[in-house]
Amino acid sequence: MADQQTKSGSDTTKNDTTTARTWQDLKQSDVPEGLWMRCPKCEAMCYKKQVAENLEVCPECDHHYRVGADERIEQMLDPGSFEELWADLGPTDALGFVDRIPYSDRIEKEQRKTGHKDALLCGKGFIKGRGVVLAVMDTRFMMASMGSVVGEKITRCIELATETDRPFILVNASGGARMQESSLSLAQMAKTSAALARFDDMGGLFISILTDPTTGGVTASYAMLGDVILAEPKALIGFAGPRVIANTVRQELPEGFQRSEFLLEKGFVDRVVHRKDLRSEVARLIDYAGK
Repeated sequence: MADQQTKSGSDTTKNDTTTARTWQDLKQSDVPEGLWMRCPKCEAMCYKKQVAENLEVCPECDHHYRVGADERIEQMLDPGSFEELWADLGPTDALGFVDRIPYSDRIEKEQRKTGHKDALLCGKGFIKGRGVVLAVMDTRFMMASMGSVVGEKITRCIELATETDRPFILVNASGGARMQESSLSLAQMAKTSAALARFDDMGGLFISILTDPTTGGVTASYAMLGDVILAEPKALIGFAGPRVIANTVRQELPEGFQRSEFLLEKGFVDRVVHRKDLRSEVARLIDYAGK
């Protein structure tokens, strides 16, 4: 009897080991890598395809992931309607700037990584049948820092919107002015703001969309000059970062400081809009403005 129990226990252990080995083999060989991702907000494990189908928004907690300019354009515009403009306009290293690496080398590296000349894509297209001029900043390229090319392309977009009597839609995301271009970068704040003032005088409609993060000189200029300012949920929006401000004022900052909802409460943002509703909201605003 004891021998039978020992044998039975041995068989059970063997079966458990076999089951564990089979599951381990399955995990290692039959489940492809890269199918799942952990949400940085709620820490839920999400199926990557499901997140992509949800416009790069966590299906569990609605955390809005950052998206590149190409993907944003696909989300915003009617399929096949985008006509890119000034794609070959690229930056130059006018100052011969060197930090960790030469600026010229950094530009080449970023261009290879993203497939684009600089941190902004722009062109003409349609949103639910409404013709628009659209510009989208791309955080993949030097954190969408604002340099001479960004300022020039935004100015050209504003002038095109004036000529064609189309609304100008700008999707903002930036770490601020590009330090490698020094005052040439800062000059874009005045350049774009002046162009927007002329656009406003002509009765143009400018819809500014703030995404995570929109900071620095971009926030201090064109990003906050929209006739209507929309923001995605929980986007970081401000001039200096919250840690810099906290260390400067030596005070504890309010909860949610510099997030979309906080700015909405204080009157700096007109509406916080979920990514899935952006197209419909922009189309509705265009109709309301009679454009």
